Amino acid sequence: MSQTLRVEAHDTHVRATLDRPAKRNAIDQELIDALHALCAELERDPRTLILTGADGTFAAGADIAQLRERRAADARAGINTHCFARVRALPMPVIAVVDGYALGGGAELAYAADIRIGTPRLRIGNPETGLGIIAAAGATWRLRDIVGEPLAAEILLTGRLLDADEALAAGLVTRVLEPEPALEEAERIAARIAALDPAATQATKRALLASRDAHPAIDLEEQAVLFESPEKERRMTAFLERKTAR
Repeated sequence: MSQTLRVEAHDTHVRATLDRPAKRNAIDQELIDALHALCAELERDPRTLILTGADGTFAAGADIAQLRERRAADARAGINTHCFARVRALPMPVIAVVDGYALGGGAELAYAADIRIGTPRLRIGNPETGLGIIAAAGATWRLRDIVGEPLAAEILLTGRLLDADEALAAGLVTRVLEPEPALEEAERIAARIAALDPAATQATKRALLASRDAHPAIDLEEQAVLFESPEKERRMTAFLERKTAR
C-alpha cells in the first residue's frame, strides 16, 4: 500500500503500522494518502483495525516541514482532519496501541480510535500552540469527550504531555502494558470482537458515534433492524440450547 504504512491482514483483524522511523513516524501527505487507501479497503470489507507505530514511537506529530509550507487553503481543506474522521467512522472498531510518543497529529490519530492501549513509555499530548497553530484535527472535541473539559483544556492550552500513568488515570488509555503484551492484548480484543455478530458490532459503533440528541431514536432503529436478523435468531437459539443442556 505504501512504504510509510505497513499493512498486514490477519484472520480477525488488519494491522497497520506507521513506518517512518527516521522521522519518528511523523504524519506526512504520503502517510495520509495511505491511510485513506486503507480506509477505502476497510469500508468495502469491514474488519477490526489495529493501529501501531514502528520502532517504539506511535507518531511524533505531523510532518513539520510540510506543515510549515501549508497556507490558509490547506487548513480549510482539512488534510489530516478528514483522514482521521474517516478512521473514526470505520464500520468496525479501531484499536490503537500507543507506544512512546504520540504528539500533535499523532495524538489526534490515537484519539480517533475506539480503544487505546498504552505502554509504560507513552507520552501523549498536543504541543501545537508552541508551533503557532492549533490542534485542528480532532483534539479540541474528541479529547474533551475522552478525558473531560478541564484536563483537555490544560493539555491543549499549555502543551502538557501525559505519561502512561496519567493517561490511564484519565481514561485516555484503558490498559498500560509492555509493547509486545500490548500488541498481544490488542489482538486478543480483535479476536473477541471477531467472535461477535459483525452487524451488532457495527450497529453499536454507529450508536456510539451518534450525537447525543440522536438518542434514543438511533438505538431503537438499530435494534429494530437487528431484531429481524437471522443471526440474532441463530445466536439466541444457540444460547438457550446451551443453557438447557447445562
